[in-house]
Amino acid sequence: MRKPNFYRMLKFLPLVVLFAALFGFIVMWLWNWLTPALFGWRPIGYWQAWGIIVLCKILFGGFRGGSGDGHWRHRMLERCEQMSPEEREKFRQAFLSRWGQPVPPPPPPPTA
Repeated sequence: MRKPNFYRMLKFLPLVVLFAALFGFIVMWLWNWLTPALFGWRPIGYWQAWGIIVLCKILFGGFRGGSGDGHWRHRMLERCEQMSPEEREKFRQAFLSRWGQPVPPPPPPPTA
């Protein structure tokens, strides 16, 4: 008989708590090691380190879960699939003119 998921997750809870505590201490240690020497800033405490982690998550990662760029990539692929070949080439040329990277045009599709 299978154990309910609750008991399985309860088994991993101490590891999650240990990892979270360790992560906070690593951020605090790195901050206190680098920023006073590089910028002359004051050292921080454990909870301030967690504040930095949360702030970075809000500013750079969001709270969607998973990798941050997966959602963007999925939307971009959907848009490309809906474009006609002419629209794709127009988009490609606009992208290249903006970023200035000369890329040879794609080969023509094979004809049977």
